[in-house]
Amino acid sequence: MELLNYLFRSEDVERKFSSRACLQGMLDFEAGLARAEARAGVIPSSAAVAITVKCKADFFDVAELARGARLAGNIAIPLVKALTALVSENDKDAARFVHWGATSQDAIDTGLVLQLRQALNFVASDLDRLAAALAELAAKHRSTLIVGRTWMQQALPTTFGVIVAGWLDAIDRHRARVRETQGRTLVLQFGGAVGTLAALEGRGAEVAKNLAEELALGLPKIPWHSHRDRVAEVATTLGLCVGTLGKIAKDISLHSQTEVAEVFEPAEKGRGGSSTMPHKRNPVASAVVLSTAVRVPGLVCTMLTAMGQEHERGLGGWHAEWETLPEIVSLSAGALHQMADLVPKLEIDTVRMHENLEATRGLIFAEAITMALAETTGKPAAQEIVETSCERARKEKRHLRDVILGDGHAKAHLSASDVDGLFDPQKYLGTAEEFVDRVVAASKSGE
Repeated sequence: MELLNYLFRSEDVERKFSSRACLQGMLDFEAGLARAEARAGVIPSSAAVAITVKCKADFFDVAELARGARLAGNIAIPLVKALTALVSENDKDAARFVHWGATSQDAIDTGLVLQLRQALNFVASDLDRLAAALAELAAKHRSTLIVGRTWMQQALPTTFGVIVAGWLDAIDRHRARVRETQGRTLVLQFGGAVGTLAALEGRGAEVAKNLAEELALGLPKIPWHSHRDRVAEVATTLGLCVGTLGKIAKDISLHSQTEVAEVFEPAEKGRGGSSTMPHKRNPVASAVVLSTAVRVPGLVCTMLTAMGQEHERGLGGWHAEWETLPEIVSLSAGALHQMADLVPKLEIDTVRMHENLEATRGLIFAEAITMALAETTGKPAAQEIVETSCERARKEKRHLRDVILGDGHAKAHLSASDVDGLFDPQKYLGTAEEFVDRVVAASKSGE
């Protein structure tokens, strides 16, 4: 639905998976093949020139090719037929050498790889942009106190920098995964009918090497027609990335709830409003990312399910990839672009974060008190004393500090000044700030 493209997708990546871009990828394969075969002396150089000049998507009728694919079973067959006719108009002899020694899957898969190369470059760029923004945010809030929450409830003090550093550390792992995936997947597909290049009569290896050079792709050790781990890796790598983006978006949206009010998406004209409630400030970017995190896992499952393909050419499984993988790439890139744009504009309310530290009337310091008492009473006795005090504080709606100061068991082991120190969140951060420093430094150094 084109009405939603700007909402859910990356405009740059979407262009790389348009109908014309798909055709151009296959035509780039055909032109590269002709040049590679001319270099190997398999076809005349004049034929390669004649074929190359016609390998432009604008020369072809997309609707007509689509109708042809309905009968042929794939888009490459009518495309090769149309290209042959087009070349024949100017050079009938050259037309004989169109698609020489190749099979439809060679054109389709290599065309897809060429599209993926461009799309993954955009993904890598946005990952770098997001990582830089997160590193800056984490460093800025290295020591900004905030309550940590587990099972949706307040737990212990931490810093907002630690939360952001957790996001950043995950994004850095995705940066590494995308680089590795690019290295493994951006390779030529060229094997002919059953992966032996028999039609090239002993020149197949040379043509394949030339073709990989022409297209600036890696040269695999063997054609991979029915071995789909490479394209499935792209899907799973992006699926993992989207999962982390969903985690970040969920955190942001939870922190932006009215009752929490610690982190907000930017206030901009026309952004996040309601058609009926003027006061609303909805986390729209988070909503888009979360929707993608819901949709992409099922699509990744399709790609994984399609891996079990038959013999030397998959029947149905291969076909299931054609719309699924572009959808994964486009949605993932859209969510990533949204998040990379959002993070530098996040509004952080540090005052509210500090206020929320007192929302439980000191209960978030129960562990600190328990550990201090345990040094003299042992852990079981300390646990019992503090649990009883917490229950009394809840029932009587009193601050835990006051309850502890009035508890005879606790007073026997902790002085008033000891107790006051235990309710200082700055003193119960453990290695939080060190963690932030380590993650930010590693991200900036590219480790």
